[in-house]
Amino acid sequence: MTATTGRAGRREWIGLAVLLLPTLVLSMDMGVLFFAVPFISTTLAPSGTQQLWIMDMYSFLLAGLLITMGALGDRIGRRRLLMIGATGFIGASLLAAWSHDANQLIAARALLGAAGATVMPSTLALIRTMFHDPKQRQIALGAWGGILTAGATLGPVAGGLLLDHYWWGSAFLLAVPVMALVLLTAPALLPEYRATARPSAGRTPDGRFDLLGAALSLAAILPLVYGVKTIAVEGWSTLPAIAVPAGLLFAAAFVWRQRTAANPLLDLSLFRIRTFSGAISVNTVAMFAMMGFALFTSQYLQLVKDMSPLTASLWSLVPSVGVGAAVGISSALAGKVRPAVLMGGGFLIGAAGFAMMTQVGPHSPLALILTAAGVLAAGTVGTMTMTAEMVVSAAPVEQAGAASATSETAVELGSSLGIALLGAAGAAVYHHRLDGALPAGLDGEAARTAQDTLGGAVTVAAQLPGRLGADLLETTRTAFTDGLHVAAGVGGVLALGAALLAYRLLRHLPAAAPAPTPESEPVTA
Repeated sequence: MTATTGRAGRREWIGLAVLLLPTLVLSMDMGVLFFAVPFISTTLAPSGTQQLWIMDMYSFLLAGLLITMGALGDRIGRRRLLMIGATGFIGASLLAAWSHDANQLIAARALLGAAGATVMPSTLALIRTMFHDPKQRQIALGAWGGILTAGATLGPVAGGLLLDHYWWGSAFLLAVPVMALVLLTAPALLPEYRATARPSAGRTPDGRFDLLGAALSLAAILPLVYGVKTIAVEGWSTLPAIAVPAGLLFAAAFVWRQRTAANPLLDLSLFRIRTFSGAISVNTVAMFAMMGFALFTSQYLQLVKDMSPLTASLWSLVPSVGVGAAVGISSALAGKVRPAVLMGGGFLIGAAGFAMMTQVGPHSPLALILTAAGVLAAGTVGTMTMTAEMVVSAAPVEQAGAASATSETAVELGSSLGIALLGAAGAAVYHHRLDGALPAGLDGEAARTAQDTLGGAVTVAAQLPGRLGADLLETTRTAFTDGLHVAAGVGGVLALGAALLAYRLLRHLPAAAPAPTPESEPVTA
């Protein structure tokens, strides 16, 4: 290791490349599954709720365990936790690839989320440990953020390439060689890191890990999301109606625990810093909007426009042109325009993209949805380019690690909630529109399959005689775009609210925010 005041050398930069590998895999693992949804619907025949859980379980476990695993890494060592997570990710990927039913795939996705939660905070914390020079650290963090964006872009393309040649489970096997390489190289290139315990809000640390806090964080997230999604898709029933208030009660208990524990997983005093809480809020809403609609776009290209996975994934790259332009413009204006104005303007652009989405129909030209997706992504991603540094610089030096973990948790939770809630809204409209509207002549099983998901409807239509199959496709594709319109309306309202929120919370910041100062890290092991 270099000294805490020195500059990183060759070993640290090679070590950075090692850390970027699992970061790339984690960011790809959500998008790589988007184009596999129709194949999973055909092979495993999941219900609408199971399909949402297959998509969401990874991110919810990742979000729910990030803070817990970040605290655990401080105790047992960040490098050790990274290697444990890489091993778990390999095993869970193999289990997911050869799942025999929807429930097994959901369980495998949960294990992937738990393994991912050990990897993500370890990579960022080790970067901060290895790079003590502010300029070098800024370059390293920029590379880390760039890899996250690249993975989100490349994930659908990689998934499309695989699905054009192999079975749907191959999408999960991308992670296996990458994580194996991390296991081979990490001991030689990455330093071990353990943080020393610090008092929190006048409380004296007692050396114990907050197991109760970890349990409460999961107990808050999972029931709440289960209840919201199930009610949205299947209607009112007893179990989800109980799950929602139960999740809220556990969330309140988690907050109380973090206020009173000697070794809290999360120092809630960070949220009293206006810049920190504002940046976290903006990031969460941006990811909610962007990731929540990515699933609609991918399904529209495949199931409405009847594209192959590879063709759909390549067309899905078109909106990234607008994203690249937005990132460049935001970076150029960051020193001249106040962050509140830039972020508010970005959300207004995102709202315009949502408004364009409400005009997309089953027979709309391809250019309309690609342009709408580009405008939406450009506006939301443009706001996120400034938040990472704001989070780090706003928090006190001794709490920079906790601030980073909290930011990652907010990003993952925003992504997951976007997919879950916007997806649930679209699914609910799809079910409602098809109630009594399916073509006559379908048997009971075929009707249930078609009404469950659009992927199921496409599968059923392929087995029906000409006119009946065509009528079924027209009806279900129209219902799907009706759900897309409702989800876009919800997203647009949220984007407008986020523009006001960003301006209100961050209007005190000047155009050129101060750069983060070097910090002294806890003693490394």
